[in-house]
Amino acid sequence: MWLTFSIAIIIFTISTIVMILASTLSTKTIFDREKNSPFECGFDPMNSARLPFSLQFFLIAVIFLIFDVEIALLLPMIFTFHWSNIQIWMYTLMFFILILIIGLFHEWNQGALEWAN
Repeated sequence: MWLTFSIAIIIFTISTIVMILASTLSTKTIFDREKNSPFECGFDPMNSARLPFSLQFFLIAVIFLIFDVEIALLLPMIFTFHWSNIQIWMYTLMFFILILIIGLFHEWNQGALEWAN
C-alpha cells in the first residue's frame, strides 16, 4: 500500500516538474508592437481590434447556443427508447419538443430572429 502511494506521489511530482519546465521554457519573452497587434495581411491595423459588435448578432448567437444544447439533450433520448416505457418516453419527448417550439415562437414574437429592422 505504501509502495503504491509512494510511486503515485513520485509520478505526480515528476509530471508537475515537467509541466512547470515546459511552461517556463515555452514562454515568449520578446514583446514588441508588431507581435501584439492584430494581423491584417501585413498592414498596420486601421482600427482597434476591440470594437463592439452588433447586439443582434450576440442575441442570435445566444439563441443558437440555447437550441444547440437542447438538441444535444434531445438526441440521447433516441438511445433510451429501448429501455423505457413507451408512453412515458413519448410524453417526455413531446414535452421537450413543446418547450423548444414555445421558445422558438417566443423569440419570433419578440423580434429576436429579425436580423435587420
